[in-house]
Amino acid sequence: MPFDPRNTPLSPVEARVLATLMEKARTVPDSYPLTLNSLVTGCNQKSSRDPVMEVSEGEAQEALDSLRLKTLSVQISSTRSTRWEHNFPRGIGVPDQSAVLLALLMLRGPQTAGELRINSERWHRFADISSVEAFLDELRERSEEKGGPLVVQLPRAPGAREQRWAHLLCGPVDISALATASASTGAGSNASALQQRVDALEAEVAQLRATVAMLCESLGVEPPAAATAE
Repeated sequence: MPFDPRNTPLSPVEARVLATLMEKARTVPDSYPLTLNSLVTGCNQKSSRDPVMEVSEGEAQEALDSLRLKTLSVQISSTRSTRWEHNFPRGIGVPDQSAVLLALLMLRGPQTAGELRINSERWHRFADISSVEAFLDELRERSEEKGGPLVVQLPRAPGAREQRWAHLLCGPVDISALATASASTGAGSNASALQQRVDALEAEVAQLRATVAMLCESLGVEPPAAATAE
């Protein structure tokens, strides 16, 4: 039976861990599955994260163990290291495109369909915004037999042209609180094209560091200081 967030909602750390596994599977496949250390680095990125978190190794391990019990993560052990991968689309019973949108909502917080299409570019190329909206509508109208809706459309914030979407994997969302937060930021909540480029570059640097660390680990050498810097 698919995972039902109404009965066992994800904690914020579980959501961050799961979404990070999904992100790295698509953006840095050579480094995937992830070691615990690489996973923690990805969870604590300063870019492309809302909110920014400081997840410890202990918290990440606890989240991985809980996700495994929910059939949403898989442990892969070898003589060299233990690595982890996600089982999200199958575990929750949604197509890959829907899983991409849910992961982005877990990583970056509420977003419009247009923002989701832009932010998913390196994960999956949606044909247009209408395609994104179609998958969001499916997630919103998910039947009770399958576990109920997985996203909710938020009321339009003052000054905003589009409504944002939020995931329900951590349980019901406080729509009034989100609307208030959105109103306080106004139109500035939409990232500019320049900021998105900066976020993408920072993410690529973090991914390259993770790849260098993995290669050094496999070769048995210490990674250079620049590769482990924040």
